[in-house]
Amino acid sequence: MTLEEAFQDAVERVSLLPKQPNHTLLKLYGMYKQATTGDVSGSRPGAFDMRGRAKYDAWSSRKGTSQEDAMTDYIEFCDELGA
Repeated sequence: MTLEEAFQDAVERVSLLPKQPNHTLLKLYGMYKQATTGDVSGSRPGAFDMRGRAKYDAWSSRKGTSQEDAMTDYIEFCDELGA
């Protein structure tokens, strides 16, 4: 199985997980966005957009990570979650 196939499999497994705490979902979001898009772009949302800001920060925390490493991190974290 290629890295991309393993990553897509992990993405599908995440959708089957029971409800997760917000910090877990934000970590998954940051790794997913880094793996699929690369480094975050644009400016950080304002203080009144708390959801957008949290998502931006989760993605920004992965800045500089290669897309391949982000895929690997995502797969490993899914495995830790039991997905």
